[in-house]
Amino acid sequence: MLAGDAIAREGDRLAKEFDVRPPNARAIVGTLSGGNQQKVVLGRELSEQPRLIVISQPTRGLDVAATEYVHERLLEQRARGAAILLISSELDEIRALSDRIAVMFEGRVVTTLTAAEATEERLGLLMAGHTERQRA
Repeated sequence: MLAGDAIAREGDRLAKEFDVRPPNARAIVGTLSGGNQQKVVLGRELSEQPRLIVISQPTRGLDVAATEYVHERLLEQRARGAAILLISSELDEIRALSDRIAVMFEGRVVTTLTAAEATEERLGLLMAGHTERQRA
């Protein structure tokens, strides 16, 4: 069997598994929609079942269905034991996907919270430079 055939078969499998439309490994990625391009990258990166995933702005520009799909895939990876470093400006996304949240202000981590401790108000104040001591 030719290596190109095996690559195409694996690409077709991943395209179907990650709901890339059209599910054709021979399609030129640059011709796909932005959401489908992100699914291609996600499929490529997750297909090897990494132990650590560093992902930045994973759903920027995606529609609601594609956003939910990406979130489900990341939660699956977390459930199988992968460590995920999520970098996002979307507070709802951070709160939905994170076990712990490190809040930064002016390039420095000001605190780390559990997801349960991270209310919108608290995150907003911390991101604006208010320290925990200033809140009291």
